[in-house]
Amino acid sequence: MQPQWDDLKVFLAVARHESLSAAGRILKIDPATVGRRIARLEEALSAPLFAKSPQGYALTNEGQRLMDHATRAEQEVTAGFADLTGQGARLSGQIRLGSPDGSANFLLPQVCAQIVDSNPDLEVQIVALPRVFNLSRREADMAIAVSAPLAGRLSVQKVTDYKLSLVASRNYLRRTAPISCIDDLRHHRIVGYIQDMIFDKELDYMAEAGLPRVDLASNSVSVQLNWIRQGAGVGIVHDFSIPFGRGMVKVLPDEVSLTRSFYLIRHVDDRRLDRLNRFAEALVTGMRREVARLEGLT
Repeated sequence: MQPQWDDLKVFLAVARHESLSAAGRILKIDPATVGRRIARLEEALSAPLFAKSPQGYALTNEGQRLMDHATRAEQEVTAGFADLTGQGARLSGQIRLGSPDGSANFLLPQVCAQIVDSNPDLEVQIVALPRVFNLSRREADMAIAVSAPLAGRLSVQKVTDYKLSLVASRNYLRRTAPISCIDDLRHHRIVGYIQDMIFDKELDYMAEAGLPRVDLASNSVSVQLNWIRQGAGVGIVHDFSIPFGRGMVKVLPDEVSLTRSFYLIRHVDDRRLDRLNRFAEALVTGMRREVARLEGLT
């Protein structure tokens, strides 16, 4: 039995979504058919492509090897269609961008809206998740990260540095004990991350800032900012998010000021695709401009 080209599309959908039902929804076919197509492909290749578990379908070593080849084939077909339809130099179609929720909430909406304003045939999807994205499985076309990955077939471009500061609402500061030094924070509620859910060491601010324990914790930057904005406590937030929290002001700015960086992560094979290169260039330019604008308002 020879492998069927159409089965590669089904294989890619299952590999990316890790379930037959999710792949079926994307492909608009029923899960049973998806399962039969995968079984047919595995029989043709005489190799198990997935290991099934309660968590879903995970790629085996053979499946990962096929994934690399199938992804490159998909890219070539996409580039060929774009070239023949005259869309190779235009921003059109769908681009999915992965991002931690800080940049996803306070930077990317306005940046991506401006890019789409100039490219009305373009659809941008922002996936905001507090974790690292797997670009090899095409969870996204590209991703923003707070640290540069050290492994994988990835290209890494530094986007910009950004600042973080200790902040509180004016209302909170009016009704609580004064804060004149780090030691005073022992008498205040601290807002921060859930320690065992910090997915990147660059997000672990507490020791560097000299802060005590966390009293109100969330893995979401937006939840933390809303707690602070509503007067629940003191916490560290991105300077570019401060203009979105009405009534929030910096606390101990000379003692607590952190610097971090954003990186644009792409699959190395995508550097050949002019469409994604042009989007990446517009994204980086827009993020640098927006960080500078918002930090200038604080």
